[in-house]
Amino acid sequence: MALLTDQAVDRDRATLYLSPTMLFRLGTLYITPGASELLRDRLPPLHFVRLHVNGVWGDLSDEDRKANLRAIVYDERVFSAYTVNGSRLYVITEADRSSTTLLRASEY
Repeated sequence: MALLTDQAVDRDRATLYLSPTMLFRLGTLYITPGASELLRDRLPPLHFVRLHVNGVWGDLSDEDRKANLRAIVYDERVFSAYTVNGSRLYVITEADRSSTTLLRASEY
């Protein structure tokens, strides 16, 4: 797993993707090798982080969306799932808000 470095953030133009109205803290951002490979030459990782932190949780059931709303209030894990080129990409923020990780479903 790799830390999303300043170089990656600069390349992805973070200021265009992160919102001043984030629903929760993200902590340190990480990306697994599989997620990095999946996103290579596609949308930047911070695109999915922006969606995640702004409550656009992707391909989740209504029950999972409600669980995320509760998670924001009660400091529990927040989970998003997106389909990218036929594969599942997860974005998970830990309950203590220490970190957010982008990973492929197969790496979960």
